[in-house]
Amino acid sequence: MQSQFRGKHFVTLRDWSKEQIDTLLDVSLQLKRDFALGTINNSLQNQTIFLMFFEQSTRTRNSMEAGITQLGGHAHFIDGSTTQVAHGESPKDTAVILSRFGHAIACRYCNWGYGNAFISEMAQHATVPVINLQCDLYHPLQAIADLMTMQEKFGQNLKRIKVSIIWAYAESHKKPISVPLSQVLLFPRYGMDVCLAHPKGWELPDWVIAEAKANAERYGGSVTVTDNEEEAYRDAHIVIPKNWGNWVNDQTGLQASGAVKVVDEKLMAQRSWKCTEEKIALGDRDVCYMHALPADRNNEVDNSVIDGPHSIVYDEAENRLHTSKAIMALTMGGRGRA
Repeated sequence: MQSQFRGKHFVTLRDWSKEQIDTLLDVSLQLKRDFALGTINNSLQNQTIFLMFFEQSTRTRNSMEAGITQLGGHAHFIDGSTTQVAHGESPKDTAVILSRFGHAIACRYCNWGYGNAFISEMAQHATVPVINLQCDLYHPLQAIADLMTMQEKFGQNLKRIKVSIIWAYAESHKKPISVPLSQVLLFPRYGMDVCLAHPKGWELPDWVIAEAKANAERYGGSVTVTDNEEEAYRDAHIVIPKNWGNWVNDQTGLQASGAVKVVDEKLMAQRSWKCTEEKIALGDRDVCYMHALPADRNNEVDNSVIDGPHSIVYDEAENRLHTSKAIMALTMGGRGRA
């Protein structure tokens, strides 16, 4: 089994089979148990991972840094803006050199039209695994932690669980589409009934919806797309109200870097798209509120919801550590050993 993971890139979960994802979840749970019991795991002793960030990070950076440390290795944090990439060095040259210095490369680069292309080109030329810490299209680290959290709360069989991915109003910054995009592609592979709700103008790309519906047909779930917020909340077992940028009307992609105006009239017109206690009450009695964090409190969600009994955001965030460790353990594990 180890050979099928060693050296495997983690750029998008679309490149991982369901069986491989199941193994990743199993390893994540085992590492979580080890952490709770204080069991030492030095499976990546003396190994080095380079963490290159072109944007800010709290959970992703610290789950990766803490995770590699707890596995006996070491992380090098790299501020992408201070590297020679800022002077035009190619992803290929960056990947080849860092591959010779260590054992894995991880990168966050969310600029629309650049991020995924940059990370994918590094993966083409790297001789070590490349891990996507979030790009303009995908956030596989978040999606896998979300899936682990759902299985902890609802059991491994998630078929017919209704999960609603809902656009929410926010003023903090223009956010990439990578979180909802990754979720709507992954969750139907586990037979869930996925409802994607957003105002008109905040659609995800057509190919995403087509692939999500194909996944649902194959695995026995469903995908519904609506601009009716109430429909998304009603009878939902899990709700994920989160903002994402309007990539349809801003093809420059500058929304991901924060270089364009955050609040405009089109956004302000959607202030009602906010997660409130009244909307939570439309869901299942035990509905769970999830969010990748950071949440734009009092815009995306009321404090009484995110701090209330339905919220599992901190459990969700904690699982970022264990899933990150599993990804590194599987893809980096055993290099240089017989």
